[in-house]
Amino acid sequence: MADYVRGVPGAREQLAAELQHACEHVGFMVAINHGMDTALVETMFAWAARFHALPMATKKNLAMGENFVGYLASGAYAVKTSSLHDSRKGDLNEAFFMDRDRSPDDPEVRAGKPFREVNKWPDDLPGFRAFAMAYYARMEAFAQSLLPLFATALALPPDWFDKAFIGAQATLRLSHYPPEQAAPDQFGISPHCDSNFLTVLPQSRVEGLYIRPAGKPWMKAPYLPGSFVINAGDTCHRWTNHRFRSTEHLAINPTPDQHRYAIPFFYAPHTDWPITCIPTCTSPDNPPRYPAYTYEQHRLWFMRNNYQRQADAPLVGGKVNAAATRDAI
Repeated sequence: MADYVRGVPGAREQLAAELQHACEHVGFMVAINHGMDTALVETMFAWAARFHALPMATKKNLAMGENFVGYLASGAYAVKTSSLHDSRKGDLNEAFFMDRDRSPDDPEVRAGKPFREVNKWPDDLPGFRAFAMAYYARMEAFAQSLLPLFATALALPPDWFDKAFIGAQATLRLSHYPPEQAAPDQFGISPHCDSNFLTVLPQSRVEGLYIRPAGKPWMKAPYLPGSFVINAGDTCHRWTNHRFRSTEHLAINPTPDQHRYAIPFFYAPHTDWPITCIPTCTSPDNPPRYPAYTYEQHRLWFMRNNYQRQADAPLVGGKVNAAATRDAI
């Protein structure tokens, strides 16, 4: 990404062509020379470790509520929206979710709008909130810088997505995969596709991310120190009328004696933005596959099915045995 970051003429078009190929054939890409300070990223990893080292009682006081910010204990959820996995065993990672930092007086918070909640912060981790929110802002700016690439890759004006991402729905997740033995039919995080538009994942020093592009076997994501793994999510997949892939992926902690941490940043349009088929992704022979909807509607469905462990949550067909999936990686 070096030339694009420096604003070299022609770099956007060249990089957009690479992004187009990756999104149409794989759904994942690895970004290097991305311009983000690697020391900033490593410090965020260190804060994730400090947070998860807090006493369990402290973390449980920050328990996630219906708006999906706060702490989620290991084993407290199971993916139910995957076409590859039907396990009911909880995933072996604990997570802390933070959204845009809002005040209790925010009109949307006061109105009880979905995904509008005050972030939950520990009292005994000084400096954590300030650093996490500074990192959040930097990651949001980076994710926003990718939008002209997606637009160019789709033969749209570079600013085509800009209005949709004003007040974007962005979430930073700090995940901890402890060094524990998974039971049969269990993962660190089960096979799934992300619900958002794109995800930026700084590479962890402890590997464990696997992807399964359509028609391919499971493969380990390439590891390049200091790089970002970037993938398109379901919102991108639907918005592009299936032109760009949203690819199933999973994570495990493959080490018996190391802790694994992940700090993915999920980026999506404003929850009220109407998502309708992109004009360059439809034709008389390829009509839109979905009616107009908002990201709020899609995210509510995704989060309630995967993170609330509802007994009556619908399942997607085409299952395969999860133990066999784990054996395959």
